[in-house]
Amino acid sequence: MTLPSFGHALVCFLGVFLFLGLGLFLFEISIHTIMFFCLLWVGVNARLTGCNYTEIRAMMSNGIFNALPAIYIFILIGMVIASFMHSGTIASLIYYGVDLIDATLFLAGSFVLCSAMSVATGTSWGTVGTMGVVLIGIGSVVGVPLPMIAGAVVSGATFGDKLSPISDTTNLAAMSAGTDLYRHIGSMLYTTAPTFVIVLVIFLYLGFGYSEHSLPQAEIADIKQSLAAGYRLNPAITLLPLATLLLLGAWRFAAEVSMVGSILVAGLIAVVYQNHDVIDVLNALWSNSPGDVGNESLNALLGRGGILSMAWTLFLSLMALALGGILHEAGFLKALLLAAIVRIKRVGSLVAATIASGFIGNMGMGEAYISIILNCQLFSGAYEEKGLDKALLSRSVEEGSTLTTGIIPWTTAGAFYAATLGVPVLDYAPYAFLNFLNPVVSIVMAFLGIGLLQSWKPDSRRVATKDRRADAQTTGVVSQDPDGERVADDG
Repeated sequence: MTLPSFGHALVCFLGVFLFLGLGLFLFEISIHTIMFFCLLWVGVNARLTGCNYTEIRAMMSNGIFNALPAIYIFILIGMVIASFMHSGTIASLIYYGVDLIDATLFLAGSFVLCSAMSVATGTSWGTVGTMGVVLIGIGSVVGVPLPMIAGAVVSGATFGDKLSPISDTTNLAAMSAGTDLYRHIGSMLYTTAPTFVIVLVIFLYLGFGYSEHSLPQAEIADIKQSLAAGYRLNPAITLLPLATLLLLGAWRFAAEVSMVGSILVAGLIAVVYQNHDVIDVLNALWSNSPGDVGNESLNALLGRGGILSMAWTLFLSLMALALGGILHEAGFLKALLLAAIVRIKRVGSLVAATIASGFIGNMGMGEAYISIILNCQLFSGAYEEKGLDKALLSRSVEEGSTLTTGIIPWTTAGAFYAATLGVPVLDYAPYAFLNFLNPVVSIVMAFLGIGLLQSWKPDSRRVATKDRRADAQTTGVVSQDPDGERVADDG
């Protein structure tokens, strides 16, 4: 096998973008089918570099093998969501959350409520498709512009999709970059927490313009009445599954252990406290069914979850991981980036390039999942070379991929949000403040040297410095290293 030339690598990648672009947007072909032909295309190109079929298949298998822990988590995510539905955890969040909303605080409250719900469920689509629809309905009666409401909903939904330990993109980014899930989440807090505060202040400011409007209490009463009729909603009990998940995570248990613990607690509450049939609860862990609380939007939400609900994401991830395995091990990624990365001297420039690449990847491929996996593959070597923690890579990739997918009209997320909320992407995008401010904050902080994570592994330069110091003890000859440290002279 020979390393492909830059031109060959570029043609290979352009072919992938062409398949995805034409298939998704012109012919509206299923992305899984498109990925199959992308695998064929990349496989043929790998064969032209001298790889045989056995080697190409091994590359695909290695790409999937390296992400097996993420696959386990994908399965558990579906079970967590279903169990939270039956335990009344999600119902309680909605029931008590709507009380936080008044006219002046409507936009800010919508943002906070969607943030909390998306963290709890790990899904931006589920949050937009349920709570988002409810908030659009209430806001339209109050007179708040729908693009503002949609921007607040999408900002909040994306917040949890980025930070929740049960979010598929959060787990995928951590696994693709080769870092621990909770270290990945912790690294994102450096940039996401200040951005969250900035966005909250903006929505509070915008909300003062609607302080004289009143909320339709009948709408809120109907939501609460429907939930109270279907569930017992004592938060001291119904929020225990969420507390279990968060506490086990805070105590540094593995994500899988935290999820299993929360599933068991939620299942117990569903059977003992909510009086749900134990067989129905167990079957829901595989495939949940719609709720029955007399509200169509709430029924759809309460029917989410189950292992089967993760199949679409899981199958796409398997194919994308296989694709990334070929692109990486056949040398296409290295050939494509070699000329560009050597020109990146500053860490700030590297972070900016990673985020920009994620945004461009979303524009070209229409999916955050593929963009996350490919960009982790593309930039991992550059971060390692600079002695940067892999959690900085996973953070930058998420801020370029997860955050921007909802503000691009032709991505699957953008199309879903627009259709569900009834607001075009280009109308709500200027108000989806978290989605475009978080990458900006991250880049600015990187250039200022704030929130950068150094790898715990000593790089070769530090090892060399340590060796020279040891030599100095025997020779007594010292010199100044480029960072100003007095070390042994090599000569």
